[in-house]
Amino acid sequence: MCGIIGYQGKNSVVPILLDGLKSLEYRGYDSAGIAVCENNKVKIIKAVGKVANLEKKIDKNISSQIGIAHTRWATHGGVCEENAHPHHQGVISLVHNGIIENYVELKNILLKKKYTFKGQTDSEVLCAFIDMLYKENKDMLKTISLMQKEVKGSYALLILNEEEPDKVYATRCNSPLIVSYTDDGIYFASDVPAIIKYTKKYYLLDNNDIVIAHNSIEFYNKNLDKITKKEEVFDKTVEEAQKGEYKHFMLKEINDEPKVIRELLNYYVKDNKFNDNMPYFKKYNKIFIVGCGSAYYTGEIAKNIFEKYVGIPVYCYLASEYRYQKHFYDKNTLVIFISQSGETADTLEALRKTKENGVDALAIVNVYASSIAREADKVLYIKAGVEIAVATTKAFIAQVCLLTFIALKMAGKEELLKYFANLDKEIEKLINLDYKPVAKHFYKSHSAFFIGRGIDYGLCEEGSLKLKEISYINSSAFPAGELKHGTISLIEENTPVVVITSNPDLKPKTISNAKEVKARGAYLLYITNDKEKDKFYNDVIEIRHIHEIVDSIMMVVPLQMLAYHVALLKKLDIDKPRNLAKSVTVE
Repeated sequence: MCGIIGYQGKNSVVPILLDGLKSLEYRGYDSAGIAVCENNKVKIIKAVGKVANLEKKIDKNISSQIGIAHTRWATHGGVCEENAHPHHQGVISLVHNGIIENYVELKNILLKKKYTFKGQTDSEVLCAFIDMLYKENKDMLKTISLMQKEVKGSYALLILNEEEPDKVYATRCNSPLIVSYTDDGIYFASDVPAIIKYTKKYYLLDNNDIVIAHNSIEFYNKNLDKITKKEEVFDKTVEEAQKGEYKHFMLKEINDEPKVIRELLNYYVKDNKFNDNMPYFKKYNKIFIVGCGSAYYTGEIAKNIFEKYVGIPVYCYLASEYRYQKHFYDKNTLVIFISQSGETADTLEALRKTKENGVDALAIVNVYASSIAREADKVLYIKAGVEIAVATTKAFIAQVCLLTFIALKMAGKEELLKYFANLDKEIEKLINLDYKPVAKHFYKSHSAFFIGRGIDYGLCEEGSLKLKEISYINSSAFPAGELKHGTISLIEENTPVVVITSNPDLKPKTISNAKEVKARGAYLLYITNDKEKDKFYNDVIEIRHIHEIVDSIMMVVPLQMLAYHVALLKKLDIDKPRNLAKSVTVE
């Protein structure tokens, strides 16, 4: 699933829907569509591919002030117009983000009721199921409440009913949805950037809330009691959600990293001491870190810092596996959940599993009042601002910084905060290096390798992920000593290998492994914080050594810039890599 936008108001709806879809393109998608009410009938237009393909199919003379729209990332059924959203069954049309886990059972019920289906999606089944319930009771509020009781899984829904052509209904469960009211109308979206040009004020929907938009907003809970909601204010600018002078959002967001470092320091530190925004952590003697993708790798990096400076065991878990494993908690265990969006489905479910066991949960997220932030016991925000590119950059660095802060707080090592003072300036220098010459050794390769030991292995994992997700090079990361246990057989003439050393104690062993692959014809890019007299490498990127507590943070920057320039040489869609979405709200 992917992006949702909806509108009911005074203005022509088509330009609003198209503009909203374009603002959500960064999330990644494979088809798009809109549904509008005109003359009491719903018109649906869908197209495979970019929003531009959809725009070409839309009659610009459509006269409507109400509609819903969607960009789809295929989860059920292939990429085709039949599976694209919006879906229509009977009098109901809808757009849906999420996964309906019991759609097969629902479909069997519907087939007996003589419903037929054009596509293979769970969303079309859900549309028909809502239509069936509505035909039985002719009350949309009651229908949505009944649907909530019967449907299993996750959903954010915008619904049109041809028998009530001037209303939009909305509800959500485990998939984000916001609504906003202005003098010109009511806006719905799956993410703030879709409506930020119209308003910064919005309401966050909780699970099982129901909304009716009909010139005003009415909120109901799952018991159909009318409720009030707290209005939130988005504290970023429109410019932060735009590329500005940069060719890609990813490049802009890498360039935002010095500012993000300053924001973190301003929020959590004063006079080289932690302020009241940093909680007390002394009671914990064991830490679990849970995340997906890059968020998981921040844990792998932080594990080394916690264990060295705090002296307690740290265990890192992939959120998608965490729920199915046996965990040995006690009252002094802290579980840290990391997610840029705060809506990552696997991480959210892992958090709920932890809460069932009565264990303290800390969320590290970027998006204010997101689901993970609201459900955790404590939340710390990374203050990274809007991140649009699918491949995370500034959020990753902010997560590593914040985890480092927590470790220093627990260790009582606030004196080490002084080493962050010039980190922003050092990152700026690294961003401005010329990466084109080394990128040329990668972009024609089918595979690449990253090797390091200790904390450097965590950096290798992130560097490898960045390269593969935006350049599509089959990249792998290994602890340096493991490469020779089988994988070295894949080294061919000019195979790119990135070697990382930041720890002087581990450096000699890593260099020894690097020489092994060099002897087999590899191209070696060496990233280090130490002057190297033995020129065993082909190219080197030198990081200024400040202190081990910040050196690893700086080393992330060349890895991000390398991936960016390789993808640039390959002329790929850097901000929206294929098959990927920014916020993964399905398990």
